[in-house]
Amino acid sequence: MVSEARKLHIIEEILKLNSESTLAAIENFLKKEKKEDAKVTKTKSAFREFSGIWSKEEAAEIESIIEESCETINPDDWK
Repeated sequence: MVSEARKLHIIEEILKLNSESTLAAIENFLKKEKKEDAKVTKTKSAFREFSGIWSKEEAAEIESIIEESCETINPDDWK
């Protein structure tokens, strides 16, 4: 729902604009993004969108957390 509220806020701000050049710039940006989204959808999986967003340190930290929490077997869990 947060992204929906953000979209509404952006729409409200756009409605307040009076500058023709700003509206044209926003329109051009949206057209470009729509084309890019179409290319991405055709060539990449949804997971590739997230590829490379973590630093090496962040990736190592996440991997360590997963190993610590998922690799530990508690014998009492089987009872």
